[in-house]
Amino acid sequence: MNLLLLGGTADARKICALLHSQYPYAQLIYSVAGLVRLPQVPAQVISGGFRQFGGLNQYCQTHNIHAIIDATHPFTTTMGASARTSAQALAIPYWRFLRPAWQPQTDDRWHSFNNRQDLLQAIQGYQRILLTLGQVSVQELGQLDRVPQVWLRTAAQPQINLPQHVKWLKAIGPFALANEQALLQQHRIQALACKNSGGDATSAKLTAAREQGLPVYMLQRPRQEGVAYSAFAQLLNQIDIWQQRWMAQPAS
Repeated sequence: MNLLLLGGTADARKICALLHSQYPYAQLIYSVAGLVRLPQVPAQVISGGFRQFGGLNQYCQTHNIHAIIDATHPFTTTMGASARTSAQALAIPYWRFLRPAWQPQTDDRWHSFNNRQDLLQAIQGYQRILLTLGQVSVQELGQLDRVPQVWLRTAAQPQINLPQHVKWLKAIGPFALANEQALLQQHRIQALACKNSGGDATSAKLTAAREQGLPVYMLQRPRQEGVAYSAFAQLLNQIDIWQQRWMAQPAS
């Protein structure tokens, strides 16, 4: 049984460990973009996407992939759409794991947005902001030209040259609450802009912002097509049901 796991998240690493434990005979292939670091997982790791193999369809055919599990970031939509299309074309199962989104708590000062442009436009009135929206474009930073000081925090180096008023903070989660509190205080941050990624690894910034009474400008998730599972047990149950049927098929 050959399973392709689209990863790059803490969720994917956990799913990989669970699959390895539950199906020790299975061949697990873990795909990651490789922009930050290669994971330590009980699987064969491939990095850099599928174009190097002639595309996802070609890779699945060449390596006799029997099913695809998508545990990429909630804001990653292109890879998921491609995987879903490939699975349909190859008549193999596709499952999407999507951890629950963050929900505002008492005393939170959230402002929600469905697109980055509106969010960046709304945050222009501040003097000192922390931006944790991932990679940004020249055009997007241009919307913040009236903000005197911007701290851009990403795991990978920015792909553009940053203007003088934007400082890059390299950081890879998980983040501790004490460190997030210190960061906001050190730079006297007035507002936080972030993506609704969900999960525990990066949620400490929300707690720190709540404690300090800071507004949070929250980019909501893009729409996801099809069924998604938000609990590991749900996903593993679906895989197990399919696996039992797959094992019962006569050998060709």
